[in-house]
Amino acid sequence: MSDVGFWKIASDAPAWVAVVEPDGREVTAAELLAGANRLVHGLRALGLRPGDCVATVLDNSAAMIEAFLAAHQAGWYLTPINWHLTAPEIGYILGDCEAAAVITSPRAAAVVAAACDLADVPAAARFVVGDAAGFQPVTALHAGHPATAPAERTAGASMTYTSGTTGQPKGVRRPLTGASPEAIATQQAMFLSLFGILPGSPGVHLVGAPLYHTAVLNFASNHLHLGHTLVLMDKWDPEEMLRLIERRRVTSSHMVPTQFTRLLKLPEDVRARHDVSSLRHVIHSAAPCPVDVKRQMLAWWGPCIYEYYAASEGGGTLATPDDWLKKPGTVGKPWPISQIRVLDDAHQPVPAGTPGTVWIRMGDHRFEYHRDAAKTGDAWREGFFTVGDAGYLDDDGYLFLCDRKADMIISGGVNIYPAEIEAVLLAHPEVIDAAVFGVPDDDWGEQVKAVIQPVGGRAPGPDLAATLQAYAAARLAKFKLPRTIDFVAEMPRDPNGKLYKRKLRDPYWAGRDRAI
Repeated sequence: MSDVGFWKIASDAPAWVAVVEPDGREVTAAELLAGANRLVHGLRALGLRPGDCVATVLDNSAAMIEAFLAAHQAGWYLTPINWHLTAPEIGYILGDCEAAAVITSPRAAAVVAAACDLADVPAAARFVVGDAAGFQPVTALHAGHPATAPAERTAGASMTYTSGTTGQPKGVRRPLTGASPEAIATQQAMFLSLFGILPGSPGVHLVGAPLYHTAVLNFASNHLHLGHTLVLMDKWDPEEMLRLIERRRVTSSHMVPTQFTRLLKLPEDVRARHDVSSLRHVIHSAAPCPVDVKRQMLAWWGPCIYEYYAASEGGGTLATPDDWLKKPGTVGKPWPISQIRVLDDAHQPVPAGTPGTVWIRMGDHRFEYHRDAAKTGDAWREGFFTVGDAGYLDDDGYLFLCDRKADMIISGGVNIYPAEIEAVLLAHPEVIDAAVFGVPDDDWGEQVKAVIQPVGGRAPGPDLAATLQAYAAARLAKFKLPRTIDFVAEMPRDPNGKLYKRKLRDPYWAGRDRAI
């Protein structure tokens, strides 16, 4: 299968297993193609036209991939929505994206039904994969329609929503190009060549995080367009991931640093039990990776771990394993189509080694925040955009991230980056997860607070807090040390590992204003 693009490969190799669902069911390319084509015919019969939006609130499943393929050959925007959200949160997104159709699963149907009511989504536009009250089955969209390719095919696009860590989430909307689906599929597949993943190379891509996340869906579809099999997990578990890598001979995956940390906390005999030698490209992003964690993963899995910097809005940089070993902690150098600037608050370049706000340019790439011209304007300057990350370039042009600017702690006028402190705490064997943020201090403005999730079986309390403070004191300057440490049974992370730090921080700031 040396050609690229799902539609071409599926035509040439219909028996290729394109998707393995979480329960082990194998879906061939022919089945996936037929479902996507029928979905286009059915939704067009409902009245959808190019530029309309199809919203999905789906589990990791072939149905989610089918919806992606349908939208991307019918000129629709696809908006994948986190099924863990509440009805008002989902309803806001459905209304904001003006969803012309909604597809959900029985797992989320009750919440989505309430969300559709809030957003005034008509009953005729509500569909479920399976059976649920208040929804028509997706099979009703398929029924009576051919499995052949629809006429007047044109490339669609995904419009994912930012996480909404501050304020309401915003849709990242790009203009539709009018190009053929095959042309866009080729671009998407060739993006993987940045990481050395080339057409004609066999592959099995493990999807261990929810497909409603931008990067997870993008990398899954990119691999699909290279003819790689997608192995889907319903819920990520470190030992189950190792089992699947061995069982399915997985060659690639997209991960986040939190998953690395959880893998490294497994008992040594469990880690040694599974063969991971099939791995060729494990690609990670989403948050700064602690240096010690990355070193241990490279020692375990070998030089197959690549890192990049990007966001829903675009990217970015790339650090190969060799790059990272030469420059521990870097997220790499710009992609061939990208440029990086680091500017101060007056939008002036800062010297090498000096932290500032990271700005990115990707050729002629443009996006807007849907229905928010002010936020769009703030994000762009002279053809560069920012998502508010802080970082610095070294003398050789390698980018190092510090933290999100909104998470930076200012104590006594000194900037403190929580990610650095979190990395130290995570290295302690009795810590499974850590969050650091600023809380009010009448003298210093803010003081450093740490919240810790201990490993199973370790009792939280003053003794563990004292142990961790002493551990940190040996590794961090005094002004960076947590003044106090609290404990939680479970850190508020989404299934992709993203930490909802506001849920921990906001109670301390009730009735007070933060400087940033």
